[in-house]
Amino acid sequence: MMRARETAGRVAEAVREEAAGVGRAARRAWHEPGRERDLVVQSLKAAGAALLAWLVAADWLGDPMALMAPWVALVLVQATVYSSLRQAAQQFTALATGALLASAAQWVTGDTLGALALSVPVLMLLANWPRFGDQGIYAATTAVFTLASGAVSASAVGHRLLQAALGAVIGVAVNALVLPPVHLRDVRENLAALARETGETLCTVAAGLRDGDWDASTAAGWARAADRLERRREALRSARGWSRESLRLTGGWLRALHRVPLHLPDEAEDERWGRVAGHVTALTRALVAAADDARTSAPPAQRALRAYADLLELIAGCCRAESERLLRRRDTAPVDDRTGRALEELHRNLQDSLREHAGRSSARTAVLGTLLLQAENIWAEAVPGDRRESQPQ
Repeated sequence: MMRARETAGRVAEAVREEAAGVGRAARRAWHEPGRERDLVVQSLKAAGAALLAWLVAADWLGDPMALMAPWVALVLVQATVYSSLRQAAQQFTALATGALLASAAQWVTGDTLGALALSVPVLMLLANWPRFGDQGIYAATTAVFTLASGAVSASAVGHRLLQAALGAVIGVAVNALVLPPVHLRDVRENLAALARETGETLCTVAAGLRDGDWDASTAAGWARAADRLERRREALRSARGWSRESLRLTGGWLRALHRVPLHLPDEAEDERWGRVAGHVTALTRALVAAADDARTSAPPAQRALRAYADLLELIAGCCRAESERLLRRRDTAPVDDRTGRALEELHRNLQDSLREHAGRSSARTAVLGTLLLQAENIWAEAVPGDRRESQPQ
């Protein structure tokens, strides 16, 4: 009974969290442009394309096989206009293959079960053909629908293919002409999030080092936070790919309609913050090694770690400023003199600590040297070029 209550409690908590997430997404979609609003627009476009296809096929043309048109139109309102066109060609080819093979199988066997046994295995094998992309499964489903309806004559197959072509034309047209999808915003948001999350990770590490109450478990948590930066990098790569595809075939009129931002972060920014994330990962791994009692490396003295924590917090502030610059599309002012002086002083103190450690413990010296090197690497990448004169030498 106790276990059942605990399970029910976990389920209820999961439902509450899911409902809260849906509520937050709905509020963001209502209040500001972003991914959530884009998803709402695409969903409504797909529904509108299906309704329009049904209206044209069933009401205006009076076709008894009007189901195919809204079905095809619905699934062809894709994330980009280019992908809609590509998938339209793939899907129509798959539908034609399924309908024709099903009709031929029915003609050969004269029996619905025999036709299914003859055609569906072949079509499922064809579904894996790379030329079909992810549309190959529609060949088999079309064969099942064709045989189940009993409409396997040449006229019925022709009607079905004409309806599929009509749905494809409507779906692609709606996607291309009604608020064509643009994913350039996703690049900026993911890049700004990578900079912000880098700063947050550095702040977390700095707080732990300053308190001095950290161990192997704490360091492992920092390493996991750094690993999450890699997942953000993957999201950025995906967004960059979608942004390129958004402009294929449609870039000209999107620019004419001012639907494309004039300033998109250069791809060099992706590479720069990718290198920053890599340095943060190396930093956390060095701390994991230092906290491992089974290794010869050892953490530096607490005084040096406090100075190092201050250095990381300064760098984290630069990361947060860069995140705001990327998100708000504002120029970033140079590092003020106070920050530059604080950084130089911290760097000198850490260099002095490094020399002191060298005379006492080679293991502590190696760890502090590694940490200092990674901090300098992060600073060199995280600060825009016009501020590099303030970085430590």
